[in-house]
Amino acid sequence: MAKKTVMLLPGDGIGQEVMAQVVRIIEWMDTAGVASFDLREGLIGGASIDKFGVPLTDETVADCLACDAVLMGAVGGPKWDDVPFDKKPERGLLRIRKDMGLFANLRPALVFAELAEASTLKHEVVAGLDVMIVRELTGGIYFGQPRGIETLPNGDRKGYNTLVYTTPEIRRIGQVAFDLAMKRGKKVTSVDKANVLESTILWREEMEVVAKDYPEVALSHLYVDNAAMQLVRNPKQFDVMVTTNMFGDILSDCAAMLTGSLGMLPSASLGAADANGKRNALYEPVHGSAPDIAGQDLANPLAMILSLAMMLRYSFDLDAAADKLEGAVKAALAAGFRTGDIMQPGATKVGTKGMGDAVLKYLAEA
Repeated sequence: MAKKTVMLLPGDGIGQEVMAQVVRIIEWMDTAGVASFDLREGLIGGASIDKFGVPLTDETVADCLACDAVLMGAVGGPKWDDVPFDKKPERGLLRIRKDMGLFANLRPALVFAELAEASTLKHEVVAGLDVMIVRELTGGIYFGQPRGIETLPNGDRKGYNTLVYTTPEIRRIGQVAFDLAMKRGKKVTSVDKANVLESTILWREEMEVVAKDYPEVALSHLYVDNAAMQLVRNPKQFDVMVTTNMFGDILSDCAAMLTGSLGMLPSASLGAADANGKRNALYEPVHGSAPDIAGQDLANPLAMILSLAMMLRYSFDLDAAADKLEGAVKAALAAGFRTGDIMQPGATKVGTKGMGDAVLKYLAEA
């Protein structure tokens, strides 16, 4: 049987360093007979701009579409602040999502017991937190047309964007959220702004339609401003949250900081399944490229490593391997290993490679 192919897009900044730790783990899994993959590598973001003049080439998109899954590091940095808007590193990320049809972004906010004190919120508020935010990724205001900046006859300038959703776009992201809830706590909270935005009146109405196919799942609705407040007031009330592209962008970062560090959180972006059950998928850590610490062996690789675990689970149905990898991360934390972003009194401070060493150690012992 041919090996499954995985495209690596390390990107910029610390993306190179955290991806290197994932490669070490994949190589260990191959040697240990846990899982085996054919690894490919491409450029995205600033690295692609430097070599090709664009943040993502047609050839790289084609290579990603030909692979079974994509693992990405991070893109961007001040080096590319002055490039034209349509050539900025982040445009490569938006394009890969669009071209791969990655409409569903899964962002877990999970508080490891050993890191509950790292959150800026009280221990009792975040201890045991396990929320999944499902963000619609290819529609909404980030992609709606018309958009632009124009000069009016009187010389004033006007900037405008269009927030638009259709029934199929809403229903398919709703189905992802409800399917996840069926495997979790059977609660879905849909977040909108239906009191002022017609597009999210439609969002709310269509979520109610989807809910009819999932009688075991309790559906509730929140306006986005209230949802943001509730996330920092009582986050454990939530199980699965589903929302629009822009609201999900904001709320998922808010939820991420409940856990104490962006360096701990993975994500998955999924497309629709084809007739054979295959779906395009891209996995990446939530954190950015952190150019201020790049190349210094300071970055936390755990979000990248946990993104690999999500890939094993969602793209390849390797639940046992995913459990084993997540267990190794938990064991490393329980043993007191910490990178600088999650450092606590009495813990053992390690760098990027040192944390990779710790995870590999507990993988081998599992």
